[in-house]
Amino acid sequence: MRGWAWACLGAVWLSASALAAPDAQTILANSDAVRNPERSFGLVVSLVSYKDGKQNEASSLAVYSRADQKSGQFRSLLRFISPSRDAGKLMLKSGNDLWFFDPSSKASVPISPQQRLLGQAANGDVVTVNLALDYQATLAGEEDILDGDRQPRRSYKLRLTARNAGVTYHAIDLWVDRDGYRSRKAQFYAESGSLLKTAYYRAYQPVLGRERPTETVIIDGLNPRWITVLRNSQFAWREVPEAWLQRDYLPRFRAE
Repeated sequence: MRGWAWACLGAVWLSASALAAPDAQTILANSDAVRNPERSFGLVVSLVSYKDGKQNEASSLAVYSRADQKSGQFRSLLRFISPSRDAGKLMLKSGNDLWFFDPSSKASVPISPQQRLLGQAANGDVVTVNLALDYQATLAGEEDILDGDRQPRRSYKLRLTARNAGVTYHAIDLWVDRDGYRSRKAQFYAESGSLLKTAYYRAYQPVLGRERPTETVIIDGLNPRWITVLRNSQFAWREVPEAWLQRDYLPRFRAE
């Protein structure tokens, strides 16, 4: 009888432990909610790339994003602000489709999210994305890591596998704070399994209702002295008209 009781207690303990274990997809969705505002918004993204400690290139873009009511994934229009040679050019993301529009040619052409934008940043790195919709997450465990400011963080390590071929990266390792679900570090992989880049999410500040990362440091997977810094600023709630998110409207878009 005593053995049966202990067995029951053990089963209850195991069941409680299983219930207490975090669900990887929920962790990922919670981390999305920290990074991304819950309704349509705008911001400015500034990118600066460095090679061997020296500034190499710089660019800035205005981003207008809103979530699609059906899929929940963000759709975004990006307007190039600088350098002057690129000012007025547009990039549109709708679903897994991405287009580039040049006012001088009046043509919009499909482009790849994997294509290089500036330095180590790809086109897909500057559009707003809910990772939980594009990736299947598994929990690889808990780890103590150093964040982008070299501060220790107890984190969940998630392994993300692409649900379809249209996303920017084939696989991602993502480290998320155990408390608060803040993304701290990510490693991005090609289909071959090679490491493309490592990113650190930093400079958390109160933005549009909660603390969100305002800076991402991207380090090249082959040469750690090639670094690109993305800084987000000028956050604002704003209505993003449906017309702005249509490819046919790009030639008629005018910045406010």
